[in-house]
Amino acid sequence: MTSGPGAVAALIADAKSVVALTGAGISVPSGIPDFRTPGEGLWEKVDPAEVAHIDAFHEDPRRFWSYYRPRFADLRSKSPNRAHQVLAELEAGGLIDAVITQNVDLLHAKAGSERVIEVHGSIASSSCLSCGASYPLESVGELFGLDGVATCACCTGAVKPDVVLFGELLPERAMVEAEELCEKADLLLCVGSSLEVHPVAGLPELTLRSGGRIAIVTKGPTPYDSDAAIKLDGDVVAELSAVLDALQGAPA
Repeated sequence: MTSGPGAVAALIADAKSVVALTGAGISVPSGIPDFRTPGEGLWEKVDPAEVAHIDAFHEDPRRFWSYYRPRFADLRSKSPNRAHQVLAELEAGGLIDAVITQNVDLLHAKAGSERVIEVHGSIASSSCLSCGASYPLESVGELFGLDGVATCACCTGAVKPDVVLFGELLPERAMVEAEELCEKADLLLCVGSSLEVHPVAGLPELTLRSGGRIAIVTKGPTPYDSDAAIKLDGDVVAELSAVLDALQGAPA
């Protein structure tokens, strides 16, 4: 098979069901660092076990929020890039069915994607672990006391962002939906993900096992490179833009 964006476009055009699976790499062009890039990744600067684990939240909520509060404020200010927009346009054109994302940054929704399955949660809301009260992102700032910890306005319980921390299970409903989509997909388009973090890293295997194909658009190696019909390792914005151009230039 011919390599390059045109080949990915051909796979999309030929498939009856296409699903996108995205990771941190798709948001890097929006100014959001990924987690593991040497010298640049978020976990190069902090120990995730100390700030991003559910035990850390319970044991030292002040330190937890001292890291997450400015990070959430920063994420809120970010805008989707052209790669997010291309996926939204493909969905609007009926060429992809849904976006499954490991990201919590809301950029797919901001770009216009309608069916977004957030398997690691999102920054859109935070919830009280005691009474279950939910607070939208724009209201969470009102919950912080002088100690820098967010507490529930209803019961003074601990408020936690609705993102999946280390040590927590992924949301069951989202994972079931993601698994069903991948099992039915003729093509799984993996964008900006190292495909190493489980259980999400097992989703491409569901597509392959069901007779579907996978195409990978991400920098660096993944465990599925040898199984992929196509692997593009250039800039995600440039690669997806070229894929869209090829689809739009194809005869009807």
